[in-house]
Amino acid sequence: MTNIINKFKNSQAYINYSRILPYVKPYWFRALLAVLICIPIGSLDAVIALSLKPYMDLVMVEKTVQSPWYIPFGIVAFTIIQGLLNYLATYLNTWVGGKITNDLKISLYQKLLTFQTSFFDSRKSGDIVFRFNADADTACAGLLDNLKVFVSRLFSSISLVCVLFYNSWQLALIAVVILGGAFLPLASIRKRIKGVMDKSVAVGATIITSYNETYTGNKTITSYNLKEYQENKFRKILSDIFSLKIKIVQRTSWLSPMMHVIVSVGIGLAIGYGSHLILTKQITSGNFVSFITALIMLYTPIKNLGNNFNAVQFSFMAIERVFGMLNLKPAISNRPNALVLGRGHSKIQFKDVCFEYVPNVPVLKNINLEIKKGETVALVGNSGGGKTTFVNLLPRFYDIKSGSISIDDVDIRDYTLESLRENIAVVFQDNFLFSGTIRENILLGNKNANEEDIQKAVKMAYLDDFIQTLKDGLDTQIGERGILLSGGQKQRVAIARAFLKDAPVIILDEATSALDNKAEAVVQKAIENLMKDKTVFVIAHRLSTIQSADKIVVINQGEIVEQGTHNELLDIQNGAYKALYEMQFKKQKEIVK
Repeated sequence: MTNIINKFKNSQAYINYSRILPYVKPYWFRALLAVLICIPIGSLDAVIALSLKPYMDLVMVEKTVQSPWYIPFGIVAFTIIQGLLNYLATYLNTWVGGKITNDLKISLYQKLLTFQTSFFDSRKSGDIVFRFNADADTACAGLLDNLKVFVSRLFSSISLVCVLFYNSWQLALIAVVILGGAFLPLASIRKRIKGVMDKSVAVGATIITSYNETYTGNKTITSYNLKEYQENKFRKILSDIFSLKIKIVQRTSWLSPMMHVIVSVGIGLAIGYGSHLILTKQITSGNFVSFITALIMLYTPIKNLGNNFNAVQFSFMAIERVFGMLNLKPAISNRPNALVLGRGHSKIQFKDVCFEYVPNVPVLKNINLEIKKGETVALVGNSGGGKTTFVNLLPRFYDIKSGSISIDDVDIRDYTLESLRENIAVVFQDNFLFSGTIRENILLGNKNANEEDIQKAVKMAYLDDFIQTLKDGLDTQIGERGILLSGGQKQRVAIARAFLKDAPVIILDEATSALDNKAEAVVQKAIENLMKDKTVFVIAHRLSTIQSADKIVVINQGEIVEQGTHNELLDIQNGAYKALYEMQFKKQKEIVK
C-alpha cells in the first residue's frame, strides 16, 4: 500500500496538481463547492437507468399496472435539477478558473520582471507571450474544465456500476473487465505527444514573433519590398504548424475509435450473455433493459474519453512549462544581506574586469579604470569594441565574468539591485517609450514627483516649446513605443525622465547618434543640463561633443588602449584617439567643401 501511495505521489498528475494547489487555496470554498456539485450531477445519471426496471417489468412485460405517472415526471424533474446544478458548477468553475489564471499570470509576470537582460537576448517575443500568457490559460482552463468532467463522470460511473451489479452481477463483471481494457491505451499517450507538443509550442511562438516583427518592422518591409519574402516565411510557419497538428492527430486520434471498438465489444457481449440470462430466467427483461441503459450511459462518455485525456495531457504539459519558468532562478539577483547604496559616492572603480556573452569569446579584457565623483568619462573607439557592454555592466544588466566593479570600495554585487539602479539614470540611443501620455512616460523617472518637478524637468530637457504646441500638452497620447514622436522628441522625453530621477550617475549611450544636426543641437543642450553635478559615462560617435570630458577612454577590441584628456590624447603620436579624431575632422572638412 505504501508503494502505491509513493508511486502516486511521484506521478505526473500528483506533481502537477500539487504545484497548482497554492493558487487554488484562496478560492478553496468555491472550488470545493464546484467539485461537490459535480457529485449529484454524475450520480443522477443512474436514476433514468434504475427507473426503467419497474417500468419494463410491470408495464411492458407483465402489463399488471398502468404506466406509473411518477416515472416520466420523476425523470424530467431529476434532469432539471441536474441541468441547474450543471450550470452552477460551470459558473463556479469559470469564476475560480479565471481567478487562478489571473494569479498565475501575475506570478509569471513578476518572474518575467526579475530576469536579466541576457534572458531576453536569447528568446523571441513570441516565446515570451506563449510561455508567460498562453500556457497559463491552457494550464488552468484545461485542468478545471476536465476536473469538473472527471468528478461528474466518476460519480456517474460509480452510480451506473451500482445499477449494473443491482441488475446482474454476471453482466456487470463483463462490463467492468471491458471497461478496464478501454483504459489501457491511455498509458502510452503522453510519450507519444510530448515531443510533438514541445515543437508545437516553439512554432506557435514563432508565429507570434512574426506578427510582432511585421508590426514593428512595417517600414522596413515596405521600403525593401519584403512583402513576398515575409509572406513566404509566414506560409512556411503555417505549414509547420499544420504538419505538427496532423502528427498530433496521427498519434492521438486513434484513441477514441479504439475505445469505440472496445466498448462495442462490451455491449455485444452483454447483449449476447444477457439474452441467455433472460431465457434461463436468471434476470428479468426489466433487469436487462435497465442494465443495457446503464451500460450505454456508462460507455458513451468513455468512448470520447480520448479527446478529454488529450486535453488533460496538454494542460499538464502547460503546467510543466509554467512552473518550469517559475522555478527558473534569475542569473542576476540580490545577494543575502545585500547593502543599500546611498545617494552619495566618492568613486567608481573597474578592476581587472573581464566579460563575455558567449563562453570563451571575450568581449572585455582586463578593464581597469577609476572614476571620481562628478567626473565625466567619455568612451570612444571602433564599433563593436565593447563601449556599450562597458556601461551595461554598471547597472548590472549583465554580470562580469571576473574582476570587480565597485562603488566606494564595495563590489556592486554586494548592493541591492534596487538601490544600485536607483542611483543610475540611462539615456539610450533608442529610448523605449511606453504607450500612454508624455506625462506618464516622464513620471517613470519619479512616480511621486509633483507638477513643479515635472515642469522643471520639461524645461531642462528643452521640451517645453514642443509641449506648448500640443493641444493636450503633457497629456498627449504618444502611441505604442512613442511612434507619434520624432527621434529628437523621444530623446528629450527620455532626458526629462532622467532629470526627474535625479540619479547621481548618468549613462549616455550614443544619445544623439541617430539625430539630425538640428535635433542633435537641442538634445545636446538638454544633455548638458542633465550632466551638471553628476558622474557621467558618455558613449559618443561625434568626438566634438566630448572634448571637454574629464577623461576620454579609448576601447578597442575589448581593451583600454588609451585614456586621458582630449589634449593629452592628441599629443600621443600615432595614437588611437588621434587617428579617430583626425579621420572624423577630415570627413567634416570634406562635407564643408
